[in-house]
Amino acid sequence: QVQVVESGGGLVQPGGSLRLSCEASGNIFRIYDMTWYRQAPGKQREWVANIGNNGNTNYSDSVKGRFTISRDNAKNAVYLQMNSLKLEDTAVYYCNTAIMTFNKVVRSYWGQGTQVTVSS
Repeated sequence: QVQVVESGGGLVQPGGSLRLSCEASGNIFRIYDMTWYRQAPGKQREWVANIGNNGNTNYSDSVKGRFTISRDNAKNAVYLQMNSLKLEDTAVYYCNTAIMTFNKVVRSYWGQGTQVTVSS
């Protein structure tokens, strides 16, 4: 069994900052890509950023220069530092990780999501 849990969401004013965390636990042999997605009300889930286990990062154009993704392999964790938040960043943020379990099966795992609300 593998569990993926996000935390760190909340209410913030425009221009403010939040740091999201996501930790995986359980029957983990290796973690590959770790990715943040978000889903705003009435919209499809969209990719935000991802980081490989070599540290390479990619960002969507909508967050580039404002958000920073990082990971701590010792903690099986990924983080999303969000600065200069805008109203349109309001969404539920989800963590997705590609994990190999000890039986050498690789699959994708999702967290339950954490709400980020940007409002004045």
